[in-house]
Amino acid sequence: MTALTPPLELSAPPPFRRDRMVHAWIGVKALSDAGDAVWTIAVAWTAVQIASPAVAGLIVAAGTIPRAMVLLFGGVIADRADARRVMMVCNAARVGVLVAAAVWTVSQAPTVPVLLAAAVAFGVCDAFYEPSAGTIGRQLVRTDDLPSYAAVIQTASRLGTMGGAALGGLLVAQAGLAGSASANAVTFALVVGFLAIALRPRFRLARAPRTSSLRAIGAAFAHLGANPTTRTLVIALSGLNLAVGPAVGIGLALRAHAEGWGAPAVGLFEGLLGLGAAVGAAAVARWRPHHEARSGFGALLVQGAGIVALGFGPVWTVAVAAAVVGATAGYASVLLSATFAATVDTAFLGRMGSLTRLGDDCLMPLAMAGFGALASLTAVWVPFVVAGGAMMTLMLVPLRARAFRTLSLRADD
Repeated sequence: MTALTPPLELSAPPPFRRDRMVHAWIGVKALSDAGDAVWTIAVAWTAVQIASPAVAGLIVAAGTIPRAMVLLFGGVIADRADARRVMMVCNAARVGVLVAAAVWTVSQAPTVPVLLAAAVAFGVCDAFYEPSAGTIGRQLVRTDDLPSYAAVIQTASRLGTMGGAALGGLLVAQAGLAGSASANAVTFALVVGFLAIALRPRFRLARAPRTSSLRAIGAAFAHLGANPTTRTLVIALSGLNLAVGPAVGIGLALRAHAEGWGAPAVGLFEGLLGLGAAVGAAAVARWRPHHEARSGFGALLVQGAGIVALGFGPVWTVAVAAAVVGATAGYASVLLSATFAATVDTAFLGRMGSLTRLGDDCLMPLAMAGFGALASLTAVWVPFVVAGGAMMTLMLVPLRARAFRTLSLRADD
């Protein structure tokens, strides 16, 4: 299967293993992710120091609502404008927000309004940045190299985030919010510089016609209705985190509390999830399956069983299940993101990417609350069974579709 509107090759890219420009971009992106993790830790820590738990939670989540409101418009821009320039502008805006926050907190103590303003500004920047960033891989490497690109960039991103999170606690303790904001501003400035000087797309994607934004959003939904393969991908990718997110986000803590395992067990489970995800993503680069979509959705079928297993057994079986959930998540994420980029009409790639992200922003709070409520009303294991069963049921839809069972992104197919 190929994209409905194939991209125009501007310059022939080298094989991925020798593509120094893309390798450098992946390194810069990982450094930026580390800076993001430093900032996230700093905001959360500062919030709990100056506000009540409820207000601190509001601060941490404050960027979600504006991001959800603006995300589809970000997708419209991604399908019209130069993605590299949009990414430069958004990162420059992030630098401005971080510098302003650092300057304010050097001269005055951090306040709730300042943290809220920074979180909202970051949410808006994310809404415009993420859809364009989601199309950049399609502009850099051949279709055949998309799985390798996704495997390496996702692995590097996870490692950067893990390293930044570890550093973030130390940095905010020593340098405060101002130091953390300054460190993240430096990483974003490096991204802006790399985008401006070194990163050059090799493929030109088809551009959407310049109509009103609302018409463009309506056209995206019409495209979704007219293209069953794209529709199945968007629905499946939108619903993935709604099953696994609550299970690992609140479910593991509920199990540890109910069994008396304590906070160290939660830390162990989270570590195994992250390690498993990194291993799963890296495995694609080493052992790439012939049929990417089928293997990706098959891995998520296994993940559904892993989610169910999180609700039962002693600590060691939960630890094994956490590693399985992480590994299948990393493995499937690489394969399905590559499939998505390769098969969605490039004139709609930004808007389709925005739709997949809306599931997290709009429905994740409800999924989290529902998981907790079901555990309170029944037993702790029940929501794990419901979430895992829902995941497995959802995955049966694409696995039954012949288009996904036979799809291969390899150049010789």
